[in-house]
Amino acid sequence: MITLQSVTVLNGQTVDFQIASPEEKTIAAKGLTLLPAVIDPHVHFRTPGMEYKEDWLTGAKAAIQGGCSLVFDMPNTQPPTITASLLQEKKALIDQQLKKVGIPLRYELFFGADKQHLSEISQVKGQVIGIKIFMGCSTGNLVIDDDESLEAVFSLAAEQDMLVAVHAEDEHLIQERKRLYKGAMNYAAHSLLRDVEVATHAVAKAIALSKRYGTRLYILHVSSAEEIALIRAAKEQGLAVFAETTPHHLFFNTAAYETLEGRAVVNPPLRDKHHQPALWKAIHEKVIDTLGSDHAPHTQAEKAKPYGECPSGMPGIEFMLPLLLNAHHEGLLRLDEVVSLTSARARSIFRLAPQEDWVLVDLNKTQRITHTASKCGWTPYLGLTLCGWPVYTILRGHCFPLT
Repeated sequence: MITLQSVTVLNGQTVDFQIASPEEKTIAAKGLTLLPAVIDPHVHFRTPGMEYKEDWLTGAKAAIQGGCSLVFDMPNTQPPTITASLLQEKKALIDQQLKKVGIPLRYELFFGADKQHLSEISQVKGQVIGIKIFMGCSTGNLVIDDDESLEAVFSLAAEQDMLVAVHAEDEHLIQERKRLYKGAMNYAAHSLLRDVEVATHAVAKAIALSKRYGTRLYILHVSSAEEIALIRAAKEQGLAVFAETTPHHLFFNTAAYETLEGRAVVNPPLRDKHHQPALWKAIHEKVIDTLGSDHAPHTQAEKAKPYGECPSGMPGIEFMLPLLLNAHHEGLLRLDEVVSLTSARARSIFRLAPQEDWVLVDLNKTQRITHTASKCGWTPYLGLTLCGWPVYTILRGHCFPLT
């Protein structure tokens, strides 16, 4: 049994709290606050095939440091997770790596929608958290860019009662922007080539398909006010449409290209700063349901390449909760909204069974970010000083002190 002495719970009361555990441990928790452990519904831990960027040994360490006990990993690996057999192979690799590192991280996997393997979808029902559709190209070659295939996936998902998660960027518009673009091909061009219309066109199409087939739809990394308007309208119609945003879209904008350069290149791209207040408003109004780190590590050498060669994505799982706790400290978020974004809504949307995983946080701890547990060795948040940090993650009854 783990006993937390004089811990503060979400309603502000101070209690002694016990957690079932194979170990006997007492923590003097006065001044600490107990929250449900973080669920990160959007990570790229790069196994199989790209373990030089990240694997589940280092990814699990970064997750635990961020108070996270459950991650949903994406299918755009090498090879991509697009068949039942590849899914089982991936799970076996993950289990081996987690056993080796000694962290019993909980995980779910998304299944990749691929035009040539749509018949595999029915074979993995109950084995995956949902079906991932890339409507625009990102890392890897998974893309569904024709209406016939999109309709087929939404129809199959509805038949199987499986959730569809979409990377909502229109591939045809991206290619059109590239053909017509006459400006400098620098990092900031990324936000022009994949502009807001690229996203809204795809979001509108995905919502229409969700309505037509009755498919549960989860829209990933929402980044703009215009997407929010479409999602709000869908929710008002009573559609089963849910939305995620990311820390980097909340805390960075296009000004970041000046300092971060290629490290600021993500899909969908960073937006002009006027979109950020719309994201916060959507969180308060429950139009945005969840926060996903979209933890997408690449090496520093890869991110230093010129635009066009520099891959998209940035790591973030480790600092997602501290960023939100700092936002709470600054009056941008209530603590119950932090819990809703990082665990409660995901548990409902993805129909997750209850879990007794917890994170103990020190809301008054101030610390500067100087390093990361991620194998890629960098973070866009390097140098930030944040107030509010996790100090223990309690996962499956095991207590992990955090550094």
